[in-house]
Amino acid sequence: MAYDFDFDLTKVSRSFFQKLAGFLDDKGIHRKMGNLAEEASNKFKLEEITGVPFSDTAQVVSDLADIHVRNLSQREEFKNTEDRALFLPHCSRKHMDDKCQANFNKKTSSYECVKCSSDCLVNKATEIAEKKGYDVYVLPGGSCIPKIVKSRNYDAIVGVACPNEVKMGEDYLDKSGIPHQAVPLLKNGCSETKFNLETFKKLIDTSEDTENEKVEDSFTNTLKKSVN
Repeated sequence: MAYDFDFDLTKVSRSFFQKLAGFLDDKGIHRKMGNLAEEASNKFKLEEITGVPFSDTAQVVSDLADIHVRNLSQREEFKNTEDRALFLPHCSRKHMDDKCQANFNKKTSSYECVKCSSDCLVNKATEIAEKKGYDVYVLPGGSCIPKIVKSRNYDAIVGVACPNEVKMGEDYLDKSGIPHQAVPLLKNGCSETKFNLETFKKLIDTSEDTENEKVEDSFTNTLKKSVN
């Protein structure tokens, strides 16, 4: 289920994300994540900046770091796959009403973007992914994932969603033995949700990875590239 609170990290300055990345790196994100998340939220005054209670911001930071760790652990296996699918959140569409002309597929309980609005975030991500050979599904909820996975034997999955929903989806994919990567939303809610498109581009394109360099996964890119 989604968070019972809203957050918008697009309001946080770029310098915060850069400092947070360094802070988590110095502390070691693999250790004591719960306590570190609280310490990070307190250190950077997230409650004051975002208006979200301290305990909630700590949860978001903890979930983002968990996604970072999973992306790194899965990256090499993910790079060796070919047949991939992308799951996008329907709440990132420009329009949530009939102005969105996406087709609903009853078999997969998901939408198919028809690129009706050039400035729609889902449209932009769909075009980028399709050029890389991804099958794209726009999901109204995480319950669609098992149905899609069982209908096709994809080698790997990329998901974009609210951090806690990403974690639940990854748990299912782990049990199914499917490599995955994820891009967390920077702004949640029922509509007009946001994710970093540059982060997304780099994560789905494994050709940018090098033998001597670890990929800058979704969490790291989000911290460094997030807009003010």
